[in-house]
Order: sequence, then structure tokens, then C-alpha cells
Amino acid sequence: MELKHTAQRQGRLASFLKEDMGMSTGLVNKLKWQNKIFVNGAPQHNDYTVQPGDVITAALDEPTPEYPAEAGELTILFEDDHILAVDKPAGMLIHPSRATMTGTLANRVVAYYQKTGQKSAFHPITRLDRDTFGIVLLAKNAHIHALLNDLHKEGNLQKTYHALVLGQMPQKEGIIDAPIARRPLPSLLRYVSPEGKPSVTQYRVLEQTGEVSRLALCPITGRTHQLRVHCAYLGCPILGDPQYGNEQSRKGFSSQMLCAKRLEFTHPITGENLVLQSQLDV
Repeated sequence: MELKHTAQRQGRLASFLKEDMGMSTGLVNKLKWQNKIFVNGAPQHNDYTVQPGDVITAALDEPTPEYPAEAGELTILFEDDHILAVDKPAGMLIHPSRATMTGTLANRVVAYYQKTGQKSAFHPITRLDRDTFGIVLLAKNAHIHALLNDLHKEGNLQKTYHALVLGQMPQKEGIIDAPIARRPLPSLLRYVSPEGKPSVTQYRVLEQTGEVSRLALCPITGRTHQLRVHCAYLGCPILGDPQYGNEQSRKGFSSQMLCAKRLEFTHPITGENLVLQSQLDV
């Protein structure tokens, strides 16, 4: 894809790329060495003097990934030239690893890009555990990835999860403020500890049926396994959770009942307020 901007003032090309077009220094340098920055169709260096009315173009085509494209069902919730949002099913990894190069969401998305003729790459903004299902937000190129990551870090990407837990929460709604630490290696698990990093989750009880509660969970911070750890910490483990649940909460479930249900954020290019909803639920 191409990112275009028409200059309204005079100035150095670098200032337009960073200030007017919002590109990171790393991306500007990368594109410079690849000769992918143009003014009025001609490649130019960063110190070139841009005049009012000049059209600046940055070619943002992405390299072909090392992992294979694999056709498969893909539920698209939103798409434009910059962003793709899809529903990930339970049991699927987000991205290939050295041990697993196939069967992931990335393999399917790359196949979709190839089928639709898009020179885009797989840049996940939100990441889900293998057994968590629901919305995954993707940027189509490194520039949009950087802009969305900034939104995420600044807390301007609001997430809401739905979960089924075993037990009753202490109140109908409230805040779980409990620091989370990592267990000693080689374990990848987390636990609540005074020595952990600040971790805050907002919750609301949507429904109560016997011993099972249906919750809306909003992570204020973004610690690994945060929602699963916080629910278990309150004595209400997520049903089907293989690591943080107990025998009773895991019984009869092949995956954990945790769905990334809703995302709200401002589109970094259009300025539109987007509210995305998963078609899945617990």
C-alpha cells in the first residue's frame, strides 16, 4: 500500500514524514534505505526541501513471511486499507513459532491477503492465548502497527472480555487491584504477589445462574494472563482454564470460557471512533 500526503507548507521531507504523516524514526530510516520515499513520483532523501502542493508518497509494501499461507475460514469483523479485525476461534495460536509453523491465525490471514491481492503483513495489536477466542486487531503495515501500538500503550484501546466463572464475585461490579508476578522459570505462569507489577481489572456481573457467573471484564493494565489470574485469585476461576482453574472448574470443558468481545478505539488515520464486536461469546 501507499501512504500519501499533500504538503501545505515548505520544509524538510523528514519533518513531513514524522510530524505530518506520523511515521516513526525507525520506519523512516528503513524506507529511506529501500528508496521507498517519493516526492511527486521521484525518490528523494530526507533532507529534500518540499514545497507547498508537493505530493509525498511512502511505499509500505511488506515482505513475504517465512511461514506458509493456508486457506481457511476467516471471520472478518472490520477491514479497510489500514486495519483488519477478525474473530479467532478457541484452540488456535495467533502466530507461528519455531515449533509450529502452520495452523495459526497468521497463516490464514496471509492466505487472505494473497487471495485479495493485498501486499500487507501480519501485525497483531491485540494477542490472545491459544484457548481464548474473539476479536484480534491487526495492522496491515508497520506504520499503522506503530500508531495502534501507541494507542494501546496510552490506554486508548478499550477492551471488554466476556467470561464464565465458577462461583460468585464479591460484588455486582468492582475493581480487582492485585499485582501480578511471574513464577520462577521454567514456568510461564503468573500469580498474585506483592512483588508483582501493578495489575488492575474492572468487572461487572452480567448474569448469575447457580454456581456460574457470566462477567464483563475490562483490563485496565495488560499483564500476561491477567484476567485468568485475577478471577482465580478471587476464588472464581474461569471455566475450562487449564492452568489457573481447579478440577471442578475444568470438568467438561475443552477450552476456557473467555472471549475478547469488544474493542473501542479511534482510527489512527481517519479519526473515526470504532466499536468492534465479536460474533462469538461465552
